[in-house]
Amino acid sequence: MRTKAILKHTALILVALVMLYPLLWMIVSSLRPDDLIFRAPGLWLRDLHVANYTDGWNALSQPFGRYLLNSAVVVLGAIIGNLVSCSLAAYSFARLEYRGRRIFFGIMLATLMLPFHVVVVPQYVLFSELGWTNTFLPLIVPKFLATDAFFVFLMVQFIRGLPRELDEAAVMDGAGHVRIFGQILLPLMVPALATTAIFTFIWTWNDFFSALIYLTSPDLYTVPVALRAFIDAQGSSSWGSLFAMSIVSLLPVFVAFLFGQRYLLRGIATTGLK
Repeated sequence: MRTKAILKHTALILVALVMLYPLLWMIVSSLRPDDLIFRAPGLWLRDLHVANYTDGWNALSQPFGRYLLNSAVVVLGAIIGNLVSCSLAAYSFARLEYRGRRIFFGIMLATLMLPFHVVVVPQYVLFSELGWTNTFLPLIVPKFLATDAFFVFLMVQFIRGLPRELDEAAVMDGAGHVRIFGQILLPLMVPALATTAIFTFIWTWNDFFSALIYLTSPDLYTVPVALRAFIDAQGSSSWGSLFAMSIVSLLPVFVAFLFGQRYLLRGIATTGLK
């Protein structure tokens, strides 16, 4: 049994190293001169070429911090929108009784199977008519309308796991739906809310397609679009700077996952998605 456990853990370590190798290679490449990135073997570093980070930070028309700030604004708006709208929609589906509730819930679930690219053109036409193109509004406002059905479903599953006796006791004390939701259920939904916040952060921070469609001014670029513009501006002669800024853009995601991992696992385990 001991030999079997050693072999299993050795295999897991090797698989983990294989999966981490691209990331490790990018970190090492960000510290190499451009002429050695594709010629130097393996992950061995002779000297630290930190100039890639300073050059990459100022390579575009704006300092790279501007694009980090743009992404932070979009991410913050998306997180607040999803937490507010999806929790309210989930409470409606899980606790309120009204005609057509099951039908509406089924339609909401059906949108999970609808490819995003199907609605790109109608959405763009709508936002263009509203004059929202080249602003952050198309990336933020829909989040306040509970458009992310996955998070609504996740919170519905969590609320259904909470005993209805809590609601009944609150009703006997004269509480209405606003008080039941805000003072009783919402504090108990912290794991589901944290899971929603973490997933929203990661997906919005890495979203390239939506930002590419709606943001045309370089001053409004988010991080993924800025990295693509970085390639256009610098070509193949400054891969080190590109990799350096890619590492910088990964740090917020890593920190968010590091500090939110505990809530993420609790939220998934308590919503029936395990």
